[in-house]
Amino acid sequence: MLKLTVKKHELIFKQLAGTSRGTLRSKPSWFFILIDSEKHSNISIGECGLLTGLSFDDKSGYLEKLFQIVQSVNQKQSLETKIDLSEWPSINFGLEMLKKDYYSTKDKILFDTEFTNHSYKIPINGLIWMGEKKFMFDQIKLKIDEGWSCIKLKIGAIDFEEEIELIKYIRAQFGIDELELRVDANGAFLPTEAKEKMKILSDYDIHSIEQPIGAGQEYKMAELCDNPPLPIALDEELIGVIDMHKKQRLLKLIKPQYIILKPSLIGGWNSSEEWINIAKQHNIKYWATSALESNIGLNAIAQWTATLEKNLIHGLGTGQLYTNNIDSPLQASKGYLSYEKDKNWLFNI
Repeated sequence: MLKLTVKKHELIFKQLAGTSRGTLRSKPSWFFILIDSEKHSNISIGECGLLTGLSFDDKSGYLEKLFQIVQSVNQKQSLETKIDLSEWPSINFGLEMLKKDYYSTKDKILFDTEFTNHSYKIPINGLIWMGEKKFMFDQIKLKIDEGWSCIKLKIGAIDFEEEIELIKYIRAQFGIDELELRVDANGAFLPTEAKEKMKILSDYDIHSIEQPIGAGQEYKMAELCDNPPLPIALDEELIGVIDMHKKQRLLKLIKPQYIILKPSLIGGWNSSEEWINIAKQHNIKYWATSALESNIGLNAIAQWTATLEKNLIHGLGTGQLYTNNIDSPLQASKGYLSYEKDKNWLFNI
């Protein structure tokens, strides 16, 4: 007998997480928890990771939709529901995750790859959160001392000149062959200033800039992506674009150099792979990124990421942001995320 429940888990940051949209102290996630009384195995879990103010489905009716799924599964005794989740990307991904976990023959092994077999580590960037100059400087120094070869710096919250000083400091210590630098503006630049700021950034061998201007300004973004001073990666621009034809139109119009795939924000693995297929048609590159999920969601995204091209540095989390995360075999060190054979899952939700 199948019994599905849903439980909220408020993830608490170890330190304040600054973005151009404000400072985060906690982040809610909802877990689908499935028990099958006829299966002698661990529970199956799927995470619905919501980012307040950013997720397309951060709106009225979220809890009702979660419980609608719970009711459907428990009544029909099946995970194959006909409930339309096209407007609820994080819930759709949570359900995708749950199904993959339930039908897996190995506990929490959603994709059986070299990653889960412990012979491949996923290259990832180290994330520098926004904050006061000294706070950001200390984060940068720590990452460099730890041996990370790619750093992503969130910009747009403090004075631009101070941010340039930080970037200048990094480049004075490490050249382009030693350290890859990415910046994420989270839409903080005005369209009228974006190109000039990008030109200044380009003096420091920046790999790319994520979302220089706010989402929804398609024609202005297209202008920026036409021979830009440094490569542009679309991030928030993809959120809420559900229909296949709209996805095709967006990439054909803007022609970015990269797109960033966050399954929790764009509807899961299937939707992400649609974006990848369209991007390839237009010679657009990509990488995968988590979106502050717990280790449940991070595990699902990492295992899927391991099925993609191997020569990419992805933006996956480290699993070390929260005081109350779920203990897992995931381990981040020196720019790589690995699945450790001597570590186990420990659920405290």
